[in-house]
Amino acid sequence: MTTGAALSVRELSKSFGAPKRALESVRLELAPGEMVALIGASGSGKSTLLRHVAGFVEGDRGSGAVRVGERVMQDDGRIAREIRALRADVGFVFQQFNLVGRLTVMTNVLMGQLPRIPAWRSLLGRFTHEEKAEAWRAMRSVGIENLAWQRASNLSGGQQQRVAIARALVQRARLILADEPIASLDPESARNVMEILARINREQGITVLVSLHQVQFARRYCPRTVALRLGEVVYDGPSADLDAGMLRGLYGAAVEEMLDGTETIDAVMNDPVVAEGLARAPATA
Repeated sequence: MTTGAALSVRELSKSFGAPKRALESVRLELAPGEMVALIGASGSGKSTLLRHVAGFVEGDRGSGAVRVGERVMQDDGRIAREIRALRADVGFVFQQFNLVGRLTVMTNVLMGQLPRIPAWRSLLGRFTHEEKAEAWRAMRSVGIENLAWQRASNLSGGQQQRVAIARALVQRARLILADEPIASLDPESARNVMEILARINREQGITVLVSLHQVQFARRYCPRTVALRLGEVVYDGPSADLDAGMLRGLYGAAVEEMLDGTETIDAVMNDPVVAEGLARAPATA
């Protein structure tokens, strides 16, 4: 068993009845404090992998283990019995935010406390002064404290994604999984969300695994990139080493869908802003 890893995935496979597995013997390990991008074209298995790590879906029988720290989330196709408690260590940021629209921003953020408080308090929605203060600090850290009493449904997409990140902070997650968190956002909001994730990783030491469709964001914000193709890991290494030729070799024509729709792959690889982001990125642990 690997020790000291923030996340360890060993020989994870998943079939959904199709001839080709959705995940094929995936091996992945993240050190504490890493920020890693998970890239791939549509259907590559990014979301499937993240959902297995979080214990939402079990792997095939005979699959290896998924561990967060030293705690086993699943093994041999069986999710741990205590998975609800284990998920307290894993914050999940969804593409479509997964907020309760009719509730206030404050209440949505406070929901990150639910794994740690008694069931009767969660049912009644009763939170202590310190719990509310922690939620306020989390909102302030992502720049939405002025929206605390607005309904979540009234916010923009970028604002709602900040609420989801604040909820993960209140959860005190050791690992944040972000599943295409910027796919539904405009370019400016996308940059803001990625800056927030990078800052949380840098300042709080929280391990972040973020799946991205847009390769330029992976190169700019994540020192390390893992590339999936048809459920298999086909690259795991420095983001700076991903060049246009390598990406074309991995994905062919599908590489163009992994951009924001306004640039070519060659332009992305030569973008000085991306190069500056890589220079500023912390070294891989």
